[in-house]
Formats: sequence, structure tokens, C-alpha cells
Amino acid sequence: MIEALTEPFEQGIGQRALVEAIVLGAVCGPLGVWVVLFRHSYAAESIAHGMLPGLVLAALAGIPLGLGAAAGLILAATAISLASRDPVIGADVAVAVAVTALFGAGALLALAPDAPARLGELLFGDPLGVTAGDLAASIALAAFVLGALWAAHRRLALVAFEPQSAPSIGARPGRVELAVLLLLALTTLVAVQALGNLLVVALIIGPAAAALRLASRLPAALVLAAGLAACAGVGGLYASHYLKLAAGASIALAAIAIFALSLPLGRSHAGRRRSRSPAGAGAG
Repeated sequence: MIEALTEPFEQGIGQRALVEAIVLGAVCGPLGVWVVLFRHSYAAESIAHGMLPGLVLAALAGIPLGLGAAAGLILAATAISLASRDPVIGADVAVAVAVTALFGAGALLALAPDAPARLGELLFGDPLGVTAGDLAASIALAAFVLGALWAAHRRLALVAFEPQSAPSIGARPGRVELAVLLLLALTTLVAVQALGNLLVVALIIGPAAAALRLASRLPAALVLAAGLAACAGVGGLYASHYLKLAAGASIALAAIAIFALSLPLGRSHAGRRRSRSPAGAGAG
């Protein structure tokens, strides 16, 4: 039994992947809670997909993927901003058009004859290919994002739950939502190297949505989301090792499975909370 638990992580490559999965889970979970509460799940997907051309060009040019991803984010933000200026189009349509165009351009570049043989990792990730430098970047990111979320917790909660009265208490909704999107972009920028352009959203949204269904209080949901996301990362690595599946895809599937399992559990949990409430007791 002990051997089965330790075998996937006996080598350095597996150990780095394990630490990376836990670190990314610890930051993606709590951040995902705010992303879901602010209804920015579509933005999370858009940010990840919009950076694809930059990732592909970086791979083709042989420069660090982080630089390419950053350039892709800037390009996506610029394209969305320009498209959104047309009142006929509207913000949602502008995001859809800009991101679809950028993702299509990235896919065409990825199919070019000169594309590197392992360019598919940009789409689906490779946690087993994480280097010591990638791991250091992820740890620094986690510390920064978690620190920022902790410092802004009161303002985030005010805007999420009391948007009308938040300005009078010192929380400006526009700035707070922009901060969430910036933290989301930063997290995606680093996490995409391990989880890929298509799969990073699963770790951000899946465990967070599950935690919000299962937890009755916000602090508990934030902690639970971090734990569930880390479990998805570790569970995905086990599945990858023993079932011979791609590691990035396994982590994404584990995150989605956690959300799927939360659906019936969440209904049961909600029912218990109603039965313990005064209204529920009176009904009984």
C-alpha cells in the first residue's frame, strides 16, 4: 500500500510535479471562489484561450513561454478593448469574437510545419515537465496572490455580496473586479505552463464551484476550495501514473469530477441547512 502511494513520486520529476500540483491548487482554489462569485468564469476561459498565439510564437521562436503568454494576454486585452468600443457589438460579443479569433490564429500557428513536435503541451500541459525554475515561479505566485486575496478579503466580500452599498463603505466595485481579473491573469500566466491553455480553467473553476456548494460560510469555502484543488492535482497525478494518461488532462478531469460529485452532496448539504434553520424546524 505504501509503495503504491509513493511510487509516482520516487523520482525528482514526480516530486516536482507533486509540489507544483499542490501549490497551484492552493492558489487556484481560493481565487476560483472569487472568480465564480464575481461571475467571471467566462473571463477565466477567455484569458486562457486568448494567450494561445503568444504561447505558440514563443515556442516557435525559442523564447520563454512566460514572455509569449504575457504578450498574448496584452494582445487579447487590447483586442477586447477595441472591439468593446462599438456599442452595437457589446462587451460579451466583443470578448467572444476577439478570443475566438486569437485562439483560431494560435491553432493555425500550432499546425504550421515548423511548429515544435511537443507544441501540444501548450494546449494540454505537462506537469511532469515542470522545472525547478517553474516551481519557484509558482511558489512566488502563490504567495503573492494569496497575500493579495487576504489583504483585499473585506473589499472582495463587500463587492461580491453587497455591491450596492460597497462604495459607501470604501470598496469600489470597478477596482475590486479589476483586481480579481489581474490576479486571474497572473495565475493563468504561470499555471498554463503546467496545465496547458485548455485545461487551466478546470482547476480554477471546478473545485471552487464545488466548495461553494458544500460550504455554508465563505471562509470555509475558500479553505475547502484550496484543499479540493490540491486533491485534484494529486489525484490527477496518480491517475496519470497508473492509468497511463496525460498528466494535465488527468488533473483537469479530476477537478471536473470533484464538481460533479459535489452536485448531489451539495443538494443534501443545502437540505440539512434548511432543516436546521428556524423556518425548516417550523415546517417540520
